[in-house]
Amino acid sequence: MTPTGGVETAPPALSTAAVVDAPVLAAEPVGAYTRLVLDAPAAAAAARPGQFAACSTGDSGMLLRRSFSIAAVDAGAGTVTLVVAAAGPGTARIAALRPGERLSVVAPLGQPFSLPPEGEGVVLVGGGYGAAPLAWLGRALRARGSAVDLVVGAGDARRLLAHDVPTAASGDADAPVDRLHVTTDDGSAGQRGRVTDALAPVLAEHGARHVLACGPMVMLRAVHEVAARGGAATQLATEESMACGVGVCMTCVLPVVGADGATRMLRACTEGPVFDGRALRWDAIGAAAPGRPAGVGAQVPADAVGAPRAAPSPPPGGGDAVTTPVAGAR
Repeated sequence: MTPTGGVETAPPALSTAAVVDAPVLAAEPVGAYTRLVLDAPAAAAAARPGQFAACSTGDSGMLLRRSFSIAAVDAGAGTVTLVVAAAGPGTARIAALRPGERLSVVAPLGQPFSLPPEGEGVVLVGGGYGAAPLAWLGRALRARGSAVDLVVGAGDARRLLAHDVPTAASGDADAPVDRLHVTTDDGSAGQRGRVTDALAPVLAEHGARHVLACGPMVMLRAVHEVAARGGAATQLATEESMACGVGVCMTCVLPVVGADGATRMLRACTEGPVFDGRALRWDAIGAAAPGRPAGVGAQVPADAVGAPRAAPSPPPGGGDAVTTPVAGAR
């Protein structure tokens, strides 16, 4: 880490992750969310924007950890900040923690954002609590000489994050971003509309060629489409459900096209959560599947490496002919 709080471009190895029984130093409401500050020096020293923490609920009846994007770190103080949305019983238990209590955390996990070349303009986009790490990321980018626009949006004002960060445009030389753009679906704060409504004119006005975003998959897809039309590359921190967070359970796999042109099902928790938007197979992400809510998860494309294949039809005339199993069938 640089003295100014910037981050390295090379993703750290997963071996940097550690299990920590972290004391809660602060807990405060932030709109519809709870901000927790944890005493976790090893994680604070290793974490980079885009990585996440897997947290225990503290209830033996809820064995699976809950994953949260790391919102910020202070390596000097040894602290890690998380923003928690209480979406169910497990996350509600974590959000209810108070100073002096402890939280079992595995962090940092996953691959972070790769920083664009020094000095090149960047637009950061966040939806809801997905915006949590973007001020941290913006500070790292500005330390490298990049002009940074931040676009944040949510359904309403209570669900906004990073909508009140200082900006260089307001005269704060140490601000994490140069300019801030806020949207809400209901118009209760900022511009009425979605983040993509603000993204297109920002790209057109400032000519940034990099868009780094975090939020729901439907938002990320729309952001990628708008960025592509504007000639910008995207890095997207995906919000797939992670049952284990360490690459064992395979519940967070996404179809990703590799450098060789082949599609592979990659784990968002280990190979991600940050992916190049151009490599994601949007035709399969969120596609309908039996027993799964619409817009959740991804199908395995028929041309993906290792994809199941239909068994060959029996030969004409029936009889006792034996068919040979198809390679890759499961």
